[in-house]
Amino acid sequence: MSQSALVAVLALPALGAALAALLPDRAARLAGTGFAGLAFVASVLLGVAAHTGGWFSYQPAESGAPPIVPWTSVDVSWVPGLDLRLHFGVDGVSYPLVVLTTLLTLLCCLYTIWHVPAGGGRGGTLVALLLVVEVGMLGTFLALDLVLFFVFFEVVLLPMYAIIAGWGGEDRRHAARKFALYTLFGSVLLLVGVFTVVAAAGTADLVTLTSGAVMSRTTQLAAFTLLAIAFAVKSPLWPLHTWLPDAHTQAPTVGSVLLAGVLLKMGTYGLIRVAVGVAPEGARWAAPLLGALAVAAILVGCLVCLAQTELKRLIAYSSVGHMGFVLLGVATLTATGIQAALIGNVAHGIITGLLFFLAGAVKDRFHTGDLAVLGGLRERSPWLSGLLAFAAIASLGLPGLAGFWGEAFAVVAAFERGGGGWVTLGVLAAVGGALTAAYFLRLLRRVTHGPASPAVAAAAAPALRISGMELVAWSPLVILALLVGLVPALVLGLSDIPVQSLVEAVIR
Repeated sequence: MSQSALVAVLALPALGAALAALLPDRAARLAGTGFAGLAFVASVLLGVAAHTGGWFSYQPAESGAPPIVPWTSVDVSWVPGLDLRLHFGVDGVSYPLVVLTTLLTLLCCLYTIWHVPAGGGRGGTLVALLLVVEVGMLGTFLALDLVLFFVFFEVVLLPMYAIIAGWGGEDRRHAARKFALYTLFGSVLLLVGVFTVVAAAGTADLVTLTSGAVMSRTTQLAAFTLLAIAFAVKSPLWPLHTWLPDAHTQAPTVGSVLLAGVLLKMGTYGLIRVAVGVAPEGARWAAPLLGALAVAAILVGCLVCLAQTELKRLIAYSSVGHMGFVLLGVATLTATGIQAALIGNVAHGIITGLLFFLAGAVKDRFHTGDLAVLGGLRERSPWLSGLLAFAAIASLGLPGLAGFWGEAFAVVAAFERGGGGWVTLGVLAAVGGALTAAYFLRLLRRVTHGPASPAVAAAAAPALRISGMELVAWSPLVILALLVGLVPALVLGLSDIPVQSLVEAVIR
């Protein structure tokens, strides 16, 4: 039964995508949303069963166990001649991202029932593409075979390109091409890295590879370099981030939500699960450089945000800084740092997904994202203004909200690592946290405070109200930003044992 649930999480969105591609427009959007809802329910039940012993008995691994001990898995032959297998599984590291993926996809599909962006034609096609993206992201988080991981990692490219190019803004085709070129560059490096690991270790099984499969130090250094750069492109991490602002600015709202909320996490998840897990010597060797690049990303992202004048572009550059905190946590190679990275991933997905929903609502109402044109939003639409303020404050890391834990404990982990270099990186990251507060407060001052600008004042009163559809799409993210902020054990409790095992494997 547990295996059936695991398969359902992947199969339901795939079936929904096929159905949405065949049905008439309105029916396709409804059917696709229904399948997205079923996939979300299946993902939640998977976790409930893991902790009640209903479908399968989840026994936490003892200290010293392999880094990957799936709660449940499916393992069948795929290409016998090459010893490749359809090996899927879920554990405490991947499960929060699986639920985040199914939730955000469901909310995006719900959003398309009432609102289809102009330019791309029928909404049913958009929903089908969203579900194909979901399949790729879920497969990446669930794959326990390195070749299978690569296949699902690449599944996301074409449908996301089509979403940006088909339903994006005026300069959507340029942004889509830039996204595709950068991603293809990362894909080539990932393919070479996967080939290097499989050829040297003689297996593609991630459970075996992360349990200490023998590879020489030189091979591990080469493999880690290739894999880390490939994942840095997807995350994206500075200085390989320049495709992200264009993609976010031009993408439709639902594309931006999935892009920031989940797709970026494929890179940071791959860095933790694959690059660090498979090549621990390479991770130890590259850790100081990764830490320096992480802090550079934090500071550069903050400084660019302070100069930004476009709403979606500012939120996009904020992701560069937030992913810098995630990378800093990973670079410390401590349990505290990797836990900070994992909860930072989830928190960023929740909060930035909400921010892009709200940015889309602002652009829909006032037909601009220019901060100089917006202003006085709280005078005309206090609820929208209040939600934007809540999301911005959550993103800047206010204690009690989800964004706090990842940023604060990435800095703590740098201090824990010790040594003058790591302490300096921790101090600079903390300065970046202060700058994050500065640019989000600047955003709120420009958009929500002061007298209503001509663009805001001219908007019709009915358009300023928050619709029922928007409440349905936004409310779960508001609740989760509070819940994860107040009860971080919802994420950290699941990943505690796997992270301890991973750290032991890296330092031994």
